[in-house]
Order: sequence, then structure tokens, then C-alpha cells
Amino acid sequence: MSKNIALKALSLAVCVGLSSNAFAEGNTLVLEDLAKEKLAQQSQVDQQAQIIQETNAKLEKQRAQFQKLFAKAYTTYSNIPEGMLESLAFVATRWEHRMPDGEENHLGMPQTYGLFGLYDSEANGFTNTLGMIANAYGVDQQAMIDDLETYVMATAAFIEREVVDNALQGKSIESYRPVLAKLSGIPTDNSINQYATNSFVFDAFNVLERGYDDHGINIKNRPVQWQKAFTKDELKLLRAKGLFINADTGEISLKGEDVEPKASATKKDSEQGESLKADDGSESNYTISSTDYPPALWVTSPNYSARNDTISHVAIHTMQGSYSGSISWFQNPSSSASAHYMVRSSDGQVTQMVRESNKAWHARTANPYTIGIEHEGYVSNPAWYTDAMYNSSADITSHICSKYSVNCGNAYSGSAHSGVVTLSQTYTVKGHQHYPDQTHTDPGINWNWSKYANLVNGGSGGGTPSTTILDSFESSEGHFNLAPAYSGSTVGISTSSTAVRTTSIAKNGTGSEQILLVDDAASSANWSVRFLSGSGSPSNNTSMTVANGRVGFWVYSGGTGLTAAVAVDDGSGTERSISRTIPASTWTFLQWNLDDASQWNAWYGSANGQLDSSTVTLDAIWFYRAQTSYNVYVYIDDVQHSVN
Repeated sequence: MSKNIALKALSLAVCVGLSSNAFAEGNTLVLEDLAKEKLAQQSQVDQQAQIIQETNAKLEKQRAQFQKLFAKAYTTYSNIPEGMLESLAFVATRWEHRMPDGEENHLGMPQTYGLFGLYDSEANGFTNTLGMIANAYGVDQQAMIDDLETYVMATAAFIEREVVDNALQGKSIESYRPVLAKLSGIPTDNSINQYATNSFVFDAFNVLERGYDDHGINIKNRPVQWQKAFTKDELKLLRAKGLFINADTGEISLKGEDVEPKASATKKDSEQGESLKADDGSESNYTISSTDYPPALWVTSPNYSARNDTISHVAIHTMQGSYSGSISWFQNPSSSASAHYMVRSSDGQVTQMVRESNKAWHARTANPYTIGIEHEGYVSNPAWYTDAMYNSSADITSHICSKYSVNCGNAYSGSAHSGVVTLSQTYTVKGHQHYPDQTHTDPGINWNWSKYANLVNGGSGGGTPSTTILDSFESSEGHFNLAPAYSGSTVGISTSSTAVRTTSIAKNGTGSEQILLVDDAASSANWSVRFLSGSGSPSNNTSMTVANGRVGFWVYSGGTGLTAAVAVDDGSGTERSISRTIPASTWTFLQWNLDDASQWNAWYGSANGQLDSSTVTLDAIWFYRAQTSYNVYVYIDDVQHSVN
């Protein structure tokens, strides 16, 4: 029996007033019960993983056909830039040919058809993109719905026509922004819809730049010159963790700050306010003040009512649609639907649409006492539920629990469900499908409740007051000033692989290290990359205390399948750690305990698989991946050593 389970049992005995002797006499039954509980929890985790694996396997088979049709479309319509069809399918459906007949119409939002997420009517403000493309191709909408090849070729033909009509032939990918915007189906009749459209296009360019390679989704990365695609101000909004949009004025501020005209600002509006500055440094006509949740974007929805009940629960939803489309839908009075918060799949950006103090319209009879969080995607496809989304959403829920004394320890952590399953009200955080008097089945069978509950109640890795940042990449590359292929121990990648400091993406501050891994075409070897610190010399690196010490870093990967490890120099040689998985498209903190021998293996010299010295130095960060022809971008930030 594990030490942790025994300690948990002893704590339980103390809590109920048992003496240590009584515990000693009866601990066998307690330990057995705890062991059964542990096994049951692990069984739920395993079952959920199996469900997601089976769903991905089914989708992967379909995606092989998509790739063949993309290739045919590019051959037939040569003016479409490579990767555009793949990225459009990714941002719209995560490569799922959806036919929504009989599927849930979440909160009345119009559903989309097929691989590219096309709307089939002009109702409620969305463009009938399915009809628009069918008419241009000379077929009816049903013909596109019934036949996948017709659907793909008709869409490609429409894109080709738009390219020619707008004289975009041969121009850079950024010039295709208006084409992607048109295919989003979102109108641009007001500032909110314009932002929603921009968000759709941003996601399409984002996946093109980073690439994607997982479960049959293959998108080769290509450079994107963002300053050609969007203005500086637009990029600030699109890349922000959260923003505030005033629906009445159309004004937007960063970091969840509220914008109100000075002339009409009330005392409540202007509390903690400060003047906004225009680009030329002059003072604008607006002041800013904090919203409920500072990382959130604030888009006022007209669809809410007064709340008279105490907030006691959090309702988890899946949008059954895109983040961009849902922003447009929830600010539309005719939708009669809303949620407090919405979370974008690709990076976890948060939009707040209803004040917490008000009642959003998202869960029928549960509206008065719940706060609703909507997540981008469809219940049928686990690709939408990224780590970035889970982490961002869990932060919102933790905030709610802290602010309103909701017991997050009672968040549901059991098996996911495909239908409506009413759970006890003792579960304070649960799905739309789990509340009384519901007909909707979100977030569905692919939502990982065990993972989410753990995030809500746990903490993330990172620095502490006793942390030393070895390399922050704020002003230089620091110790990492060599190419990833420099070491003779590196195999599988080309010498054209690069490592440069960048300010295009960072976990903390403004800089990170961008590592481009390019396959060695002359080799079929799997990638094993020794990215040296201090040129691999102990004398060039900072000493790290082993006792109670940890070494780690933040990492972001544009592709899947990567793992990472670290190597350290001690008195007996170079020891290399066990490897850890790098999730795609989210910042993740990886860390290793320096004084835990189970995390270290012998590698070079007289290494023995454990750290014998009282201090060590970092030799390198290692990256591993199965051989692939795709380029992979990896970013690292805040390489650090901490001591308890």
C-alpha cells in the first residue's frame, strides 16, 4: 500500500477521534477502502482515456479521405495556397465532416454543415455559406450535404473564384484574410461581429504558422507575417488573454478592463479607473475599471436578467459551435441565450458576456444559482478540448469558488456521460447535462471530468519565492546560444534547425526561445535533440542545489508527439532525466526533482543514474519525437531552479 494512502487513512482516523492504537487495530479496513476508492478513480480515468482513444481512431480513418480530397482540390484549383483548406477545416470543425441532423442545437445557435462548417440559412444574422457555395458551383445544397467530394470541391472552387475576383493570385497567405472572413459566415455589421470574424481568421492563420500533426490531422507549418494580416491594434486584441468590449460604443481595452465614456461614467463604472491613452499618447474619452474576472474579454450580451439567488454552482457547457460564431450569437437579442464566460479552444482566451451578478440564460431552471462557462467545440470531437482550454476554464471556476465560497472540492470527477444524467446537487461543478430539468447533453462523453476537477482544485507549476530563473530570454538567449543540431549527440534533425530569441510568443514577460526542428532528409532516425546550455560545459552554467531542489521550464509546442527531458552534470558525469510529454498548443510547465533518484538515468561518463553531488549544473534540455517530415516549432521560457 502506498505511503500516501496510509497517511490519508491516518489523517482520517485522527479526524474522527480514533487513538493511534485504535487506528493500528483497524487500519486494514480503512486502507482497503481507500485502495478500492483509488482503483475506482483510476478505472474511471482509464475508461475515459479509452473512450477518447476510440473516438480519435474513428475520426482518424475519416481524415485520411480528407487529405486525398485536399490534394485533388489543390491540383484542380491551383490558385489556392497550400494549407488553406486544412486550416479552414481545422478552425471550423477540427477536421470532422459534421452533419447536424438530429444533433443538439445548443441554446438555439444555428448549426453548421460539413468539414468547413458552413451555415445553411440566412436566419439569425449568419450568412448562408452553404447555399452561397452550392449556387456558385451549380449544385443544390443537398448535393453538397450528401457527397463529401462534391462538398470539398465546391468549396475549393468558390475559394478559387474569390482569389481571382480579388486579384490575390500569387500573393502571400496574409492577403487571403477577406476570403477566410467570408467563409466564417459571420457578418461584420458591428464591432463585436467584426472581432468575432477576426478571431476566426486569426485561428486559421495561427494553426498555419504552428502546424499540427495528431490523430490524422496534418497541417504543415508555414510563416505568417502577422503585421500584413492584421493591424497592430487588432493583434493586441486577438492575442490577449482577455479583453473588454462595450457593445454600445464599440470601444475595446486590454486585460479585461471596462470601457465607459467619461461623461456618463457612474461612480461604480469609474472605480479603480484610469485614463486610456491613444497611440499618440494623448488622453482618450474613456476610463477603465475592473470587470468580474480580469483575464476575461467583456462582450455585453442583451440576454440576461436580474439574479435573486445565491451563486452556488458552476455549469460546464460545450458550445456546439465555434468561439467566433458563439460571440456573434450571444450578442444577438433574437437568440435569447447567453453565458457568463466563453473559452477559445486554441489558446484559452476568455470572453465574459454577462456579469456574474446577473442571471445568464444557459441552463433553464438552474440559471438562478449557476454561473455558466461555454467551451468552443462539439461534443463529438475531443480535439477541441485542449490543455489551454481546460487550464483557462479551471482558472475561472477556481475564481468563482473563491469569490462566492463555492466548495470546488465537490466538483464532479467521475465518468463522462453521453446523455442527460441528473447528478446530485452536492456536486457544485458539473455539466449542463447534469442539472435538473435539462434536455442538452453537453459537455458530453469526451469531456475529462477527472482532469478538470484536478485542475480546479490544484495548482500549476512555476516559480516560487525561492526560485532562480536561469534563463528568462527577456534580453538575450542566455545560456542557450547554440543551434539545436550543434551537439554530436543530436540525431534525426537537419543542421538547418535553428534556435533564436523571439518576442512573438512568451509565457512570462515578452521573450522566449524559439526552436525550429527540421527533419534530416538523409536520415530515417527518430529525433533526439540535445539543446545545450552553456555549450555543455559545467563551468558556463549556474550551480543548482540538489537537496529539495527542482529544475524545470515552461514549454510550448506547435506539434504533437514531443517529449522533453533535462540532463545535468554532477561529480560522476552527466545524468539524464526521465522524459515528460509536451502537450500541443499550450504552455506547460515541466519539472524534475533533483533529489529523487527515480527521475534520473545514467547517460555519459561515469554517470550512475543519481545525483551524488550537493550541487549540479544544467547540461542540456532534450527533445524527442518520432521521425516526421514536418517542421516543428518549440518555445521555451523561464528555465529555472527552485528549492523548497
